[in-house]
Amino acid sequence: MDSRIPYDAYPVVFLPAYENPPAWIPPHERVYHPDYNNELTQFLPRIVTLKKPPGAQLGFNIRGGKASQLGIFISKVIPDSDAHRAGLQEGDQVLAVNDVDFQDIEHSKAVEILKTAREISMRVRFFPYNYHRQKERTV
Repeated sequence: MDSRIPYDAYPVVFLPAYENPPAWIPPHERVYHPDYNNELTQFLPRIVTLKKPPGAQLGFNIRGGKASQLGIFISKVIPDSDAHRAGLQEGDQVLAVNDVDFQDIEHSKAVEILKTAREISMRVRFFPYNYHRQKERTV
């Protein structure tokens, strides 16, 4: 009795296109190299809280959404805005806003939530790799 699953019964899996990794930097050169950063805490999720008076602008723009399959990202932060002072930056991925998950949300729904809220508590993380992949797909 052979209990193995026949090869034809396995599902077909499509892998994303191969992306070339960044150039390797020898360990002894990493400390002084401008493209290498050992400080990984910048990539940890953080909470940003903003208060928006009626009729005021958010101070940032977003791009992406469910269609991109990469999430919602901050694409622009207005200098000297509350968003800028709170630490938002281009390349931040919006993980959640007011306890609403933003990782698989339509762009229009994300905009609606952000525009209608008076107090915004955002969980974000700096994720420039996926942000640049998303920009390449949509430009």
